[in-house]
Amino acid sequence: MTTLGFGAGNYNYALMEQLADVGNGNAAYIDLISEAQKVLVNEMNSTLLTIAKDVKIQIEFNPNQILEYRLIGYENRMLNQEDFKNDKVDAGDIGAGHTVTAFYEITPAGSDYGLLPQSRYEAKPQSRNSYQNEIAFIRLRFKQPDGKASREIIHPVTVKEMKPELSMATDDFRFASAVAGFGQLLKNGKHMGDWNLEQAIELARNARGEDSHGYRSGFIRLAELANSIGTL
Repeated sequence: MTTLGFGAGNYNYALMEQLADVGNGNAAYIDLISEAQKVLVNEMNSTLLTIAKDVKIQIEFNPNQILEYRLIGYENRMLNQEDFKNDKVDAGDIGAGHTVTAFYEITPAGSDYGLLPQSRYEAKPQSRNSYQNEIAFIRLRFKQPDGKASREIIHPVTVKEMKPELSMATDDFRFASAVAGFGQLLKNGKHMGDWNLEQAIELARNARGEDSHGYRSGFIRLAELANSIGTL
């Protein structure tokens, strides 16, 4: 079931999202004709045609490389660790041509910027040394649209895949970083340091790249409006 919302006032997007989640569909809010064009025309297949259901992602960070980490967003999508391999536990669905991006903020091992006190009783598995070149290990589980049993895909993230500077990342990554940072600023995130809206806007402008439908330009205009209000 896909839920589409219109209008304003007593609007409950959280409920719409929950209904769509239980119904293995997607939720969208149609506030402008351009959004209707996006959801019901440009992305019709990804909105209504599910290609993978009960998609679950689990990431394990290598403590030799990563001191601390936190997931940005997805608070309403969190699963218990023991539910990852439990096919009876419902999860999100992905439509045709749809992509999902999750951001983690990480603190490298050996950094002086950790926020948590060092663990007194940290476990030290004997096999760690064989994974020194890995940052993290990703497990992804999903079911076919008509399937009942999950398939699992695994992928290690290696040190050589890291970029020392944000400017070396792709336009997509940098633009998504601006969007994630903007969301944190809207929530008055307590881990933002001196990063502000002007920097988010500048990052988004420089990473706009190809924008055939104007979605990225629309975000920049929204961020500029928020900045003009001057409440963040």
